[in-house]
Amino acid sequence: MSAEVVALVVLVLVFLIATVRSINMGALALVAAFVVGTAVFGVEVSDVLGGFPANLFVILVGVTYLFALARNNGTVDWIVHRAVVAVRGRVALMPWVMFVVCAAITAIGAASPAAVAIVAPVAMGFAARYRINPVMMGLMVVQGATGGSFSPIGIFGAITNGVVDKSHLAGNPAVLFFSAMGACALISLVGFLTLGGTKLLQRDRETPKQQVATLARAGAATGSAGDPAAAPDPADDALPRLDAQRSLTLVGLLVLAVGALVFDLDIGFLALAVAVALTLIFPSAARGTVDKISWGTVLLVGGIVTYVSLLEDQGTVKWLGDGVAHVGAPLVAAFLICLIGAVVSAFASTTGILGALIPLAVPFLQTGQVGAVGLVTALAISSSVVDCSPFSTNGALVVANADVSERDNVFKRLMTWGMTIMVVAPVLCWVILVVPGSLS
Repeated sequence: MSAEVVALVVLVLVFLIATVRSINMGALALVAAFVVGTAVFGVEVSDVLGGFPANLFVILVGVTYLFALARNNGTVDWIVHRAVVAVRGRVALMPWVMFVVCAAITAIGAASPAAVAIVAPVAMGFAARYRINPVMMGLMVVQGATGGSFSPIGIFGAITNGVVDKSHLAGNPAVLFFSAMGACALISLVGFLTLGGTKLLQRDRETPKQQVATLARAGAATGSAGDPAAAPDPADDALPRLDAQRSLTLVGLLVLAVGALVFDLDIGFLALAVAVALTLIFPSAARGTVDKISWGTVLLVGGIVTYVSLLEDQGTVKWLGDGVAHVGAPLVAAFLICLIGAVVSAFASTTGILGALIPLAVPFLQTGQVGAVGLVTALAISSSVVDCSPFSTNGALVVANADVSERDNVFKRLMTWGMTIMVVAPVLCWVILVVPGSLS
């Protein structure tokens, strides 16, 4: 049995064991990376650790630390209430508002993880307060960020179109963008309808108009979102109001957004810097915030990504791609490449996959047996819509910002959605985008 096969079998075992036994999958993956790296691939421990996602570690720690502070001092509550005012108490609109906001941010060039890191904490806080399914909210945040990223000036769009041009293939940026956005919107719609969106719409319809106005004016503060009669009076002292601490926290969040989205500063370190500054100014509000950092999520994602990085460094992914390239039937090869892109991207960098797999498809794309635009678009969509997986940066940010009581459930449900999309997306993209091009 080759080293590549052994490494892939071990990865499957990691998932099976962690599912059956109560053990953190990341811890198990770190041990597996050490054993497979040193015993199977014969590399040094330092090479194994070289795959640990230090950047993702800083992002998760920095963002969850900052928003733990913002929750402690009531800033997140204030933002959530202002959001309710903006939609006039119609909470069913909020998942779509988050989708559109993330799509707009990434469409103008922001990195997808940066957009999710900024929007997800507020979106998940809103979901917790107003009894919106956190999986649905997180799914729509991630898909919005993904769809927008394929605009001609978005990061995914620029990478994909750049690789296509460099490989002298036929490309169509408009088809890529609108196809990707359509796929993300479709996934969001399915998630909205199957994860409680219809109940939200019914709840909004059953809310009398005068009570909706009260909810909007009051920010729907401490009453139950499912019980309009519980809406507080606008003069209720329990409603969050801006004070010096919350105002300064809002300034810090604005600095985070501008620094990450406009000046392309590292969002993890920037979030840590803002959090440390707030802690120095208001030390009493920082008590217990370090404990609220999602350490379990950090370990889980860090371990899995370390193992997958080991497979990439040792050529296992390339080995799979080379095997596909030798498949005689172009249509079968096209489907397998889309499937590999989806599987690997669910655990690794979508940006890296887009840059690596499109050149892999060049040899048989140049034969003309498969349409270049269709396959490139199918591969791009298959490799990106799986970013809701809790093992990707975006999915991990959603899990890390979920309410503590819901975190395990959000992780399991997002893993189910991610694995389902990982199989369904390549099939649908292949049927809709690749097969018609080969028949024309």
